[in-house]
Amino acid sequence: MKIVCCPDSFKESMTAAQAAAALAAGARRAIPDAQCVEVPMADGGEGFARAIADALGARVITLPVAGVRGATVTAELALAGERAIFESAAAVGLDQLRPEERDIRRSDSTGVGQLIARALDEGATEILVGLGGSATNDGGAGMLAALGARFYDDAATELGTTPAEMARLARADFSGLDPRLAGVTIRVACDVDNPLLGERGASAIYGPQKGASPEDVDFLDGVLRNFATVAGKMDVQETPGAGAAGGLGFAFLLLGASLESGVDLVMETVGLAEAMAGADLVLTGEGAMDRQTLMGKTLSGVARLAAAAGAGAGRDVSACDGKPAGGVGGGKPTGCAKPAGVPIIAFAGKLGEGVEDLYEHGFVGLVPIVDRPCTLDEALAEGAANLENAAERALRLYVAGQRV
Repeated sequence: MKIVCCPDSFKESMTAAQAAAALAAGARRAIPDAQCVEVPMADGGEGFARAIADALGARVITLPVAGVRGATVTAELALAGERAIFESAAAVGLDQLRPEERDIRRSDSTGVGQLIARALDEGATEILVGLGGSATNDGGAGMLAALGARFYDDAATELGTTPAEMARLARADFSGLDPRLAGVTIRVACDVDNPLLGERGASAIYGPQKGASPEDVDFLDGVLRNFATVAGKMDVQETPGAGAAGGLGFAFLLLGASLESGVDLVMETVGLAEAMAGADLVLTGEGAMDRQTLMGKTLSGVARLAAAAGAGAGRDVSACDGKPAGGVGGGKPTGCAKPAGVPIIAFAGKLGEGVEDLYEHGFVGLVPIVDRPCTLDEALAEGAANLENAAERALRLYVAGQRV
């Protein structure tokens, strides 16, 4: 029996690799001769770089970069051959600052550019970036400056790259961008479709989460509008995803990067479709599941590939295509009448409202991993053991059901 173990991370409890190992261990306790294939998964959010690094056996280095407010922080960069992987939040994550420390007008994305520069130094020809969770709203000006761009006011004085400084922008010079960028493919995991400007833009939608007042939102949107105008890229600002991570999506588009669904990028990179070939069962999971689980998140991609793998194995998948609708990041899944493809059992620390919708998309079991009353701290600390035990219980029931 071939079982593919492809969970997301369980936040604050297990990495995706640890969760995959726990699922495989539980499966082997129930079915000793099972062929368990472990494929750590993620979408474009937290855990993106670690999941890919673990799946590829990448070398992970740490390096000092500029944080949100300029102070040095330590960030991880994963290297697998000529491929580099990192998360923008590793340099400019919102979790670097306490709420009272946030000052969005004086924060920038310099550290992201420093990570790219180090990837180039390491010989990378492909860079994969997980975008999200930033504390910045500079349109990626800091990132671009770290890679050689220069910004000036109307007196030809060079500017810093925080929004407070970029408010005086009159000229942008991209001629000094690192020439090595021309030989690199940059693929960005972007799970939102917000444009750069306006009521759905970076400032209006995500600024308040980063401490922006209504006055800040208007100021920031004006700064980004002027930036796009001066850069001669007002067309790019309308691209879905340009407003991601405080406008980092916009800056990546200026570099010629592609913005892609995070889960699709991860699945392709870790070879999940190939791993599912000939599979009899898929085990997956994440910290919490509810009716939004299939809206562009990790399990939506798992369900889609499980359906496709079932079709390749001669199973009936006509009832469900498993594919989320919508633009960047997906949307509400298309409907289906019955489970199809390779069956999926999913595990979670919490099963939320509407989670039963997953039964219509190839899931044959939704399993809470905690088997007794306990505190949240206990559940997080014992996550791996709980998941292993839950996998064993579920597999024994599944096999028994198959024999009936």
